[in-house]
Amino acid sequence: MSTVKILVVEDERITAEDMRKALNSVGYEVPAIVSSGEDAIKVSEEIKPDLVIMDIKLEGEMDGIEAAEKIRSKLGIPIIYLTAYSDEKTVQRAKITEPSGFILKQPYGFLRKPFEESELNTAIEITLYRHRLEKRLRKHDQWLGATLRSISDAVIATDPQAQVRFMNSMAEELTGWLEEDALGHDVRDIFKPIGFKFPLGEDISLKGEYSFNMASLTAKDETTITVNGSVTPINNIDGKMDGFVIIFRSVE
Repeated sequence: MSTVKILVVEDERITAEDMRKALNSVGYEVPAIVSSGEDAIKVSEEIKPDLVIMDIKLEGEMDGIEAAEKIRSKLGIPIIYLTAYSDEKTVQRAKITEPSGFILKQPYGFLRKPFEESELNTAIEITLYRHRLEKRLRKHDQWLGATLRSISDAVIATDPQAQVRFMNSMAEELTGWLEEDALGHDVRDIFKPIGFKFPLGEDISLKGEYSFNMASLTAKDETTITVNGSVTPINNIDGKMDGFVIIFRSVE
């Protein structure tokens, strides 16, 4: 397993070196320490760290919050803020960048560092675990999306309010709707088979799959085709209905 690389962005040299030593002592690699937001972005692009520990107040024109937003949006690297600034305005600005954690710096004291090593290590471990989990989920979603798009049946998925959140190419072909135009619309405006009443209600997740046969589907251009298929509620881990998946095919 490769060593985790952590970029430290801190303009107080003593604090930065203390952090490097603390991180090295528990097995993390600190390939670079920078003191400005501009350098943080540049070095992040060059070395692709696994995590950035970012001070908010930095040298130069760009503060840590602005730098963190650019790093997160462009590279997807998680950020932990290390800062002495905990006022409401700063915290609200920082929240927009979706940081993985905040660690408050304390004044230096006799034999005391400006941060608690145990708190820092815990924040790093949680951040890295969550980031790995999010990457696995994204990979799974990409795999699932690719699978659904490649099958020959038409597939439409919705949220609990029956608003469209996915359509594959066959569903686009049969309904006449492009996915990008259908997203967010009530599925009953997109999928309108005559002779089938779309199931709604809080107890539908208990009833399983709803099938329809030889239903007349009116497409966006008002042409009609005959389809067979099913509507199945999607349940979350709590057993509550989280949406529907509609699978159908032309029988003409």
